[in-house]
Amino acid sequence: MSVRLLHYSDLETAIDSPEQCGRLAGTIAERGDSETVVVGSGDNTAPGALSLATDGAASAEFFRAVDPDADTFGNHEFDFGSARARELAGLMPQPWLCANVTVDGERFAAEQTEPHRLLDAGTPVGLVGVAHPRTDEINPGANGVEFHDPVPVVREHAATLRAAGATHVVVISHCGHNDETIAAETDVDAVLGGHVHDVYTNVIEETAVVRPGRAGRAVAEVRLGDDPEITIHEVDDSHVDESLTTRLRELMATHGLDTVVDRLDQPVERTERAATVAESRIGNVVVDALRWRADADIALSPPGAIRSGSPLHGDVTVADLVSLTPYNDDLVVVELPGDRLREAFVAVPFGYHDDGHPAEFCSHISGATVVWDDDAGELQHATVDGGPLDPDQTYTVAVPDYLVETDHVNDAFGPGDAVDRCGTARDAVVEYAREQGLDPGLDGRISRPELGGPE
Repeated sequence: MSVRLLHYSDLETAIDSPEQCGRLAGTIAERGDSETVVVGSGDNTAPGALSLATDGAASAEFFRAVDPDADTFGNHEFDFGSARARELAGLMPQPWLCANVTVDGERFAAEQTEPHRLLDAGTPVGLVGVAHPRTDEINPGANGVEFHDPVPVVREHAATLRAAGATHVVVISHCGHNDETIAAETDVDAVLGGHVHDVYTNVIEETAVVRPGRAGRAVAEVRLGDDPEITIHEVDDSHVDESLTTRLRELMATHGLDTVVDRLDQPVERTERAATVAESRIGNVVVDALRWRADADIALSPPGAIRSGSPLHGDVTVADLVSLTPYNDDLVVVELPGDRLREAFVAVPFGYHDDGHPAEFCSHISGATVVWDDDAGELQHATVDGGPLDPDQTYTVAVPDYLVETDHVNDAFGPGDAVDRCGTARDAVVEYAREQGLDPGLDGRISRPELGGPE
C-alpha cells in the first residue's frame, strides 16, 4: 500500500514573512488529507527576527496551523542554548523525534522527545529523527551535547520499527549531505532532509532522498510504494492561510519589527548565491555595517551567516535587516598582526577548505581586497585600506563572535585576540541603515576569477 508524505524544512526567516508562511501553510493544507504524513526536518524555530524576539517560540503559530506529525532538531534549534532547545520541543504542538543526541550518556530531552514513532497513515509508517553529527561544532549553543553518527542509530531504530509492524520507515534528518550515506547504508524507504539549502531529489538504493530547500519556498511530496515518486511543489499565492498571516503580522508589530528604517528604490538581491559567494551587494551591506559600528580596519562575515530571502526593495523594515543576520552574536573586535591577518584572508574562500560545501562559498569582507587563485589554491594578493598587507602592523578586525568562538569557518584567531565588544552584529546592521542609509555597490574587494564575477 502506498504512503504519501509532505515535507518542509529550514523554515528559518520565513517566519519573518507572514505572507510566505501563509502561502506555505495553505499549500500544505491544500495538498494534504487525513492520511498524509506531514513532517519538518529541523531549523524550523530559528534563525529569524521573530525567533530572536521570542526565543524561538514564534514558530508555534505556523506549527499550530499546519499540525505536523513530527519534527527533529536542526543546528539552529540550539541558537538559544540546549536548555531552550529542550523547552521548545516540549512547547510545540508536534512530536519531536531525536535518536542520535545524548548528554552524559542519556538521550537528550528524553522527556520532551521520542527517538522514533509509529503512525497509521492507512498503513503503518515508522518515523525516526536524527540531527547533524557536527551540530556541537557548528553551533556553540549545543556545547555539552553529544551528536552521534546517524547511520548505526538509524539502523537500530529502523529495525525496531520494522519489528513493530512498520510497512515503511522514514528518516527525518537534519544531516545535510550525510542523507545520501544514510540512504545507502540503512534499511529505510525515505530520507527527508535539510540543513544544506539546495533543492535535492534522488533515489539511492531504492530509497527516496529529498531536501526541499529553505524559507518556505517549496514543499516536497513523496509517495512510497513499489517505486518512490518525488515531486517538489513551489509555494505560490494560490492557497494562503490568511489567519496565520494575520497572526504573524500582529506579532511582528508587537515586537516593533515592522518599523521602516530606510527605503531602497533599486532592489538588492538576497539569493542563496548572493549570501554565500565572493562579494555581493547584500554581503557588502552586512560587513560594511560591522566595520562602521566597530570603527575597525576590516570586517569579516562568514558564508551562510547571511540568510537568503526576498530582495530588499522599497520600505526596508527592522525585520528585513535583522533577518539578514538573525543571531545573538556579539560584534567583536580582534587585533591581529599582519601575518595572522593573512592567515584569516587565506580562509576567506571557505568552500575551498571544506569539502562539505560548494567551492564558491566565500566569506564577505570590508576594508580590504583579496585575490584568490582557485586553480593554484592560494591567496595571490591582499591589501588593507588600499595599501599592501604589512606583517609588522597590527590590524583591528570586526567579526561576529561566532568566528571567535568556533574554528568552523576561520581558525586564524580566537577569544584571546578579542579587544572589544560593540553590541550585537544584527543591531549594527540596523543602526548603519538608520544613520548611514543603504546604497550598496560592488567594488572588487574579493576576486576569484576562475569562479566568475560577483552578483
